[in-house]
Amino acid sequence: MDVKVRYELEFPLNSSPQLLYQYISTPSGLSEWFADNVNSRGEFFTFIWNGNEERARLSSKKTGEKVKFRWVNDQNQDSDFYFELRILEDEITKDVSLMVVDYAEEDEVDEAKQLWENQISDLKHVIGSV
Repeated sequence: MDVKVRYELEFPLNSSPQLLYQYISTPSGLSEWFADNVNSRGEFFTFIWNGNEERARLSSKKTGEKVKFRWVNDQNQDSDFYFELRILEDEITKDVSLMVVDYAEEDEVDEAKQLWENQISDLKHVIGSV
């Protein structure tokens, strides 16, 4: 198995934390920017890209602040890998940004970061933050 490395990205957004949370925590919100379609049944989310399905469990959330999805196998068993979306708000300036924590194989980190940049660009269009 290839070794995956953890990486973090931070994206400034013109959005309220409350609005942004709806786009990172609900199937309908995630369907608008993250995947072609997102379905949920209980704590399990199915992400669909180009007809391919990937399943993850909503392993933790803090309303208005963060969500963490852990990838699962066909038997709904947790993998070692997850992605986390965390809303950061500067206490003084009230600037809002979205912190992304994810994993990729070492030789694919740059490609994975580019994919997140494209997805966050879509998110910015959806929430009117361009």
